Amino acid sequence: MKLLNITNRKRESYQVSFRHSVLLECALGIAAVTNTPLHDSMEKSKGYWSNLRDNLSPELQGALDYVEKHNTWKALLQLCHYHHCEDLPEFLSFIEKLEGSQLKFYSLPYLGKECQERRRQASEGDIEASHALVEATKDHNFFPNYIKFICEIDIIQLKNHLITVMAKWYEEYVQPSGRDICEMLERDVSSKQKMGKKLNPEQLVECATGGIEYRAEPNVQEVLLIPQQIYRPWNIEADMEGSKIFYYPVADENIAPNDRYTPDHFLVAKYKALGDEARLRIVKHLSEKECTLQELTGLLEVGKSTIHHHLKILRAAKLVDGKDGIYSLRKAALDLMENDLQGYLNR
Repeated sequence: MKLLNITNRKRESYQVSFRHSVLLECALGIAAVTNTPLHDSMEKSKGYWSNLRDNLSPELQGALDYVEKHNTWKALLQLCHYHHCEDLPEFLSFIEKLEGSQLKFYSLPYLGKECQERRRQASEGDIEASHALVEATKDHNFFPNYIKFICEIDIIQLKNHLITVMAKWYEEYVQPSGRDICEMLERDVSSKQKMGKKLNPEQLVECATGGIEYRAEPNVQEVLLIPQQIYRPWNIEADMEGSKIFYYPVADENIAPNDRYTPDHFLVAKYKALGDEARLRIVKHLSEKECTLQELTGLLEVGKSTIHHHLKILRAAKLVDGKDGIYSLRKAALDLMENDLQGYLNR
């Protein structure tokens, strides 16, 4: 593709920052245990989650039922970002002391600069503003009901719920292994920061998340990378003022640091995807031009179902993208494979 540049505007970019926090891991754990439709696809089995929930205290079980109904884990995550601390009592005190409209403002989702005034108005009880936020998020899977809930709930009831579920989940699930969690998160951030010395911001995001290509957006100056174990293998994407957030899965080697020989699952998936002649041929064709499924079928002289199967594997390994029936090679992901392999060999 040829491009004639007749603009003086520079391409927007961003800087990458890291945070790790046992409180963020705590809030993400509350999100994970209550996201029952996703349990089949998480690293921990569906049985693990159901058995865990059955063995929690009745008070915590009731609080988690409330979270599952109203998605209040979202409020906890956002509150963790508005008040950075590692100490649970300080965090709970922060919630307790917040003025009502401020707590609701922090709990409502960030929907872009253009919605900030309505977000503020909705947090102060403006019904018209809350309806506008609901309408703006009508295509989201849970934001409309969540926004309506936050705008209407009694502030004392909201505070008591958030404090109870955070305190009880921390006490019953996080605290017994809290030190190990902190050390694991620290190891992962340290390893990613070392990578960042050799990679540009976009490459670092792609490497940390296992293949997400995030290009600069207007009004986003920072990408915040936050390691998490509880939601593996999922990445969770979120927005805050001026920032894009990715809660990315901790790398295998940082979960078991004394095991130098277990490769990261992202690295294994990529090399497995390339360990097949037909898939290598597909990669070769896509390195030359974008192709449709029909075109690849003709080029390889193989059935559509077989080509579709190979493309599924390549896409799962984040080596190929598919949009509107057109497949393209993620050349940056291929370029990073050597760096990932060297990191494993030099561990």
